[in-house]
Amino acid sequence: MSLVRNVGTIGGLTLVSRIFGFARDMLLARVLGAGGVADAWQLAFQLPNIFRRLFAEGAFASAFVPLFNRRMGTDGELTEARRFADEVMAVLIPILIVFSALALIAMPWIAGLFANEGMEGDPELFDLAVRMARLAFPYLAFMSLATVFAAVLNSLSRFAAAAAAPILLNVCMVAVLVWGFVQPDSTDLRQNVGMLLGVAVTVSGLLQLIWLGWFAARHGFRIRLARPRMTGGVKELFILIGPAVLGAGVYQISRFIDLFFLATLPDGSYTFLAMADRLNQMPMGIIAIALGTAILPSLSRFVAQDKPDEAARLQGNAVELALLLTLPAAVALYICGSAFTRAFYAGGAFTLDNALATGAVVSALVVGLPAYVLVKVLIPSFFARKDTRTPVYTAGASLLVNVVLNFLLVPRLGVQGLALAGSLAAWCNAGALYAILAAKGHYRITALSLGRIGRTLLATAVMGAALWFAMPLGDPYYAAGALERVGAVAALVAAGGVVYLLAAIVLGVVDKQTIAQLKRRPA
Repeated sequence: MSLVRNVGTIGGLTLVSRIFGFARDMLLARVLGAGGVADAWQLAFQLPNIFRRLFAEGAFASAFVPLFNRRMGTDGELTEARRFADEVMAVLIPILIVFSALALIAMPWIAGLFANEGMEGDPELFDLAVRMARLAFPYLAFMSLATVFAAVLNSLSRFAAAAAAPILLNVCMVAVLVWGFVQPDSTDLRQNVGMLLGVAVTVSGLLQLIWLGWFAARHGFRIRLARPRMTGGVKELFILIGPAVLGAGVYQISRFIDLFFLATLPDGSYTFLAMADRLNQMPMGIIAIALGTAILPSLSRFVAQDKPDEAARLQGNAVELALLLTLPAAVALYICGSAFTRAFYAGGAFTLDNALATGAVVSALVVGLPAYVLVKVLIPSFFARKDTRTPVYTAGASLLVNVVLNFLLVPRLGVQGLALAGSLAAWCNAGALYAILAAKGHYRITALSLGRIGRTLLATAVMGAALWFAMPLGDPYYAAGALERVGAVAALVAAGGVVYLLAAIVLGVVDKQTIAQLKRRPA
C-alpha cells in the first residue's frame, strides 16, 4: 500500500468526519451562541476530549503500534501479536474503570480549575458545566478501549474503519443539535441541549468501540478478556506511554495550559477558541492524522528490518506532502479567516461581532498549522526506533516557550494572543525534532526536497496575493442569505485553488518522479 493511497484513505474518511464536525459547530453556534451555556459546554466537552487525544490517541497509539508490529511474524503469523493485544486490554479495562470513577467524583474540582469568570460568578452555570462533563466523561473510557482495536487495524494496514469511526461522534451530536435548532430559543432549551449533548458524546464512544471491535474481529482479532497481568510486554508499553504523553501529545498538553489562561479571559473566549479551532482542525486533522497514522507502521518495519534508506525516503516524502498541503491551507485561512467565520457561524444566537472575533483567532491559530502537522509527521521516526525520551525534551522546551509567550501575549491580545503563543511554540517543537533527527543521521532534507519546498512556498505566496485582493470583494455577501454566503465562499475557495494549482504547475512543485516515489509500495 503506497503512502498516497494510505493517506488518501485516511484523509478522505477524516474529511467526511471533519465536515460533520463543521456542521456540528455551525449548529452549536446558532443554538447555544457564545458565552454562558456555550462556554460551559465547551469546557465540559474539552475535558474528556483532551484526555482522549492525549492518552488514547497520542501516547497509546505511538507506544502500542511499534511493539505490536514487532510481534507480527514475517510470514503472516499473528499469534504473538494477538496475545499481546489481549494482555494490554486486560490491564487497560480496570485502569479505565478506576480512573473514570475518580474523575466523576472529582469533577467539580477539575472543572473549577478551568472555569472562567462567567462560570465562577454563576453557581447555576458552573453546576451545569459539571453535570455536562460527568455525562460526557465516560466517552474517554470507551474511546481508550476503541483505540486498541484501531491500533491493531492500522498495524494491519486496515485504515478505513478507524478513520471512519469519529463520524459517529458527529452524527450523534448533530442529531441533538438539529432537534434543538427547530425548538423555540430559551435558556431552558440551551441547558437541555447541553445535557443531551453530554449523553450523545458518551453514546458515540460506545458505538465507536462496537464498530472497531467488529472490524478487528473480521480480521482475526477478537479480543479475549483475561485476568490482568503485568507481563513483560505490558510493562514495556507503559514505560513507553509515559514519555509518549509529552512526545506525541504536546498539542493537547498545550490545550490544558490554554484552559488555565482562558479562565482569566472574558465570557465567550472558550467559544471563540473552539469555533476557530474547528476551521484549523479541518486541514490539520485530515493531513496530520492521515500522514502520522500511515507512516508509523511502515517506519517501524523499515527500522526493524534495518533499512535506514527506505525509512529516510518515507520520512522525506511525508514531510514534502505535509508542506505541499498545509502551507496553502494556512495562508488561505490566515487571509480569509474572518470571511469563513462570518459565512459559517454568524446567525441565530451567534452575532456578527462574535464571528469577527472568531476570525481573528483563526488567523493566529493557523500560523502554527504547518508546524503542528510536521510534529505529527516527525515524531513517528522517534517512536519507530523506540526513542521516547527525545520527544519529551523537545516537548518540554516547546511547552516552556508556550507558557512564556502566553504571559507576554494574552494580557495584550486576549484569546488571539493565546492562539498565537501556541502556534509559535509548535514551530519551536518542529524545528527541534528535525534538528535532532538530522544530527543523528536518521533524516535530512535533501537539496532536491528543499527545492520543492521552496517552490511550494512561492506557489503559496502567489495564491496568498490573489486571495488578499479577492477577499474584500465578497464582504457584502459573507453574512447575507444562505445562497450568497455559499456562493461567496465557493468563489473564494475556487479562486485560491485555481491560482495555487496553476502556480504549482508552472513552478514544477510536484513532478513525475515525486509522484512515482509517493506511489511506491513499502517492502
